[in-house]
Amino acid sequence: MSASKKIAVVTGANRGLGFETCRQLAKQEIQVILTSRDEAKGNAAVEKLQAEGLDVLYRSLDVTNADSVEHLAQFIRNQFGKLDILVNNAGIAKDFLDPSEGSVLKTKVSTLQETIETNLYGPLLLCQALIPLMKINNYGRVVNVSSGAGQLADMATGFPAYRISKTALNALTRIVANELEDTNILVNAVCPGWVRTDMGGPNAPRSLEQGVDTIVWLATLADGGPTSGFFRDRQPIDW
Repeated sequence: MSASKKIAVVTGANRGLGFETCRQLAKQEIQVILTSRDEAKGNAAVEKLQAEGLDVLYRSLDVTNADSVEHLAQFIRNQFGKLDILVNNAGIAKDFLDPSEGSVLKTKVSTLQETIETNLYGPLLLCQALIPLMKINNYGRVVNVSSGAGQLADMATGFPAYRISKTALNALTRIVANELEDTNILVNAVCPGWVRTDMGGPNAPRSLEQGVDTIVWLATLADGGPTSGFFRDRQPIDW
């Protein structure tokens, strides 16, 4: 690995948007660390990308487990001594699967707690553990994969746990970006749109390539690029 090669971590990356993000970043000669909770699926995903000649390696990661996050940080510290890109993609949408929880008046608090643990606390733990590795060279790009479902400007009913978790992730994005505003660490949120993934389903209008385009753009922003923004199709959208 050349000393100048950028290092990226993508969470929840054994399939869907995370997997395609790994592929597109690796195609830009970035060393990608593909992470997932399921080791068998994660290793299979890495083997597929390596077979395409891409520089991708696997690390097991449970974003809800602080020890697991710290083990990842220690590995990066020992192996590379820095980190350049963090894509917080891992997320769950339990209330997509249970129509009985479509109303916020019927949502179980346990569903909300579990969703927030993955969709908010996970990215927070990753930021706390990995942004110090970006500060070493005063370079970093943090991309939080959010959703238009979390926009207060366009808030509706349905999927309340998912919506609330993504609104909170948007708040986290702005807080972290503000704290880092005097650095070259740019922090943004992205709505990939409705994409044909396991979560999005087969009827979604967007391909994986369309879904990850803005994620990859934000992950590779030039110095002086936007920070503390929320983007869809490379354009800012309302919070």
